[in-house]
Amino acid sequence: MKKLVLMTMAVVFMATYMIAQDTSEDTRGQFQFGIKAGTNFSNVYDERGEDFRADGKFGFAGGVFMTVPIGKGFGIQPEVLFSQKGFKAEGRLLGTNYGLTRTTNFIDIPLLIAVKPISAVTILAGPQFSYLLRQKDDFRSDAGSIEQIEEFENDNIRKNILGVTGGLDINLNQLVIGARAGWDLSTNNGDGTSQTPRYKNAWVQATLGFRFL
Repeated sequence: MKKLVLMTMAVVFMATYMIAQDTSEDTRGQFQFGIKAGTNFSNVYDERGEDFRADGKFGFAGGVFMTVPIGKGFGIQPEVLFSQKGFKAEGRLLGTNYGLTRTTNFIDIPLLIAVKPISAVTILAGPQFSYLLRQKDDFRSDAGSIEQIEEFENDNIRKNILGVTGGLDINLNQLVIGARAGWDLSTNNGDGTSQTPRYKNAWVQATLGFRFL
């Protein structure tokens, strides 16, 4: 949580300073396309596994976006992102302690409503569709039993997940500084048979992008 607060404060401070220095022209009515890359800090919530405790982890985020204006200060912004999420966890399973670091690679497709009160600021919010490409588990246990590992490997994981996301873009000519937060609306277990852990992803994201005018 401390890392999350510090990262958010740093982004807000940088954005405030750079807005004050910005003298870019008004481009709110233009169609634009861009690329961006940065990092996610992700964790999980709604944990229901017995003795399950999760901590956040960092991962890569990057992809492409476009801005489609509907009016001078209003439009939509679809994006296609490669997004790494996951968590670090500790707990008890089959009578022994375990540790787990899970990294999940997603294709995220947010469809965002974009409101631009001024040219330098874009406020964004909307639904997000995520597709799970790959899941990697680093499992550690006092016993390291095959049965424990299979409990995680055999989880019925949901690949298609609907969520919501929102945040702020700071537009400085062609440079775009982005800060987002997002949450899954559905749990990771596909048909309810997954035993442990059952969770929803939550994340914050900071990116640096380049917009082609």
